[in-house]
Amino acid sequence: MNINDIDLLDADRFVRMEHHDMFITLRNEAPLFWHDHPDGGGFWNVVRHEDVRTVNRDNELYSSEVGGISIPDPTIRLDDGGFVDQRGLNMLYTDPPKHTRYRRLVSKGFTPRMMRLLEQYLAHRATLIVDNVIENGSADFVEEIAAELPLQAIAEIIGVPQEDRHLLFKWSNDLIGIDDPEYEGDPGVAAMELYAYAHQLAADRGVDPQDDIMTKLVNAEIDGDRLTELEIDVFMLLLSVAGNETTRNATAHGMHALLTNPEQFSLLKSDPDKYMDTAVDEIIRWASPVLHFRRTTTADTELLGQEIPKDTRVVMWYISANRDSDVFVDPFTFDITRTPNDHIAFGGGGAHYCLGANLARAELRLIFQEIALRMPDMKLEGEPQRLRSNFIGGIKHLPVSWTPGKRIDPPPYERDVSLP
Repeated sequence: MNINDIDLLDADRFVRMEHHDMFITLRNEAPLFWHDHPDGGGFWNVVRHEDVRTVNRDNELYSSEVGGISIPDPTIRLDDGGFVDQRGLNMLYTDPPKHTRYRRLVSKGFTPRMMRLLEQYLAHRATLIVDNVIENGSADFVEEIAAELPLQAIAEIIGVPQEDRHLLFKWSNDLIGIDDPEYEGDPGVAAMELYAYAHQLAADRGVDPQDDIMTKLVNAEIDGDRLTELEIDVFMLLLSVAGNETTRNATAHGMHALLTNPEQFSLLKSDPDKYMDTAVDEIIRWASPVLHFRRTTTADTELLGQEIPKDTRVVMWYISANRDSDVFVDPFTFDITRTPNDHIAFGGGGAHYCLGANLARAELRLIFQEIALRMPDMKLEGEPQRLRSNFIGGIKHLPVSWTPGKRIDPPPYERDVSLP
């Protein structure tokens, strides 16, 4: 591909999977690449594994709070004509020390004790998710299988009743799928509806505290100040979107990769306990559900010999870094035995390393264990329908079929789920 043909703002090229060719060209010819933007500015693109990790870990020089994490500025327009600027409010859009305080607060929902209890719950739910479809012999893998476990997990963590979890699904689709014609919802409307829901949930927890993150947010203090209503709203938005979109898409990409590489699926099924851990990390590398994050320079600097002024956008492409042949042998080969697997789909370390990384791995282990044991002859019935986005590597629909099986209908938490 000619470097002059590269357009990282054209979401259709990501749907057509042309971005991999663009990034091969950039890694080889322009590892720091300037891209114009219609807003009159532009942005530098970092595409190699080592350089993405360098930028990702230096939160003092490359800020999340100054300019946000996506290429456009981080505002959500509301239906009343106003807008919410997430900088300084959303944990992803903050730098230490504010980020550290926010992270410490939310991490209370991800303690080892909470994770142990949650894994017991999710093991049971993974069985029920397969139970709900196994007699049918076919499904839209994304909506009926991949989406369910992350939704149920994040609903449990936040304190959202399970019967309301599909509201989170709709709101997150409307917020993330702004460039996709299938999702016709207005992100501003979705944000307002989610905020209204957060208000009511916070009010309920004020009088009826539970062992969930919303209760902790309602009672939390940062530097002696309680969280404002808007801060709680934005926390709810962050957890709702980040808690289900990324793992849902990793699951969908992983299933598609296994079905289009049947020798790898056969290997996983031959001994799930042996291969599951390395398979999960390869699925995460392969999917790289968050394609990029943006940073903004806080001072004049130099990167790869290029002078970069203060207040310049710098975009880290995780999807490119995770196909870097300097780090990964045969990076375009899906290999569930790959080790070492130094992918940076969770951010590559530093202050912004994904707080839910262990939860995501647990969810992937549990659902693929169920599939390997109970749907071993699953096959594709059509091509994946991909999300139109250069920010989230999403699969919206994936038709699959299998030989119908029997439900297990386990009593709550009593089935022994063997985790590798």
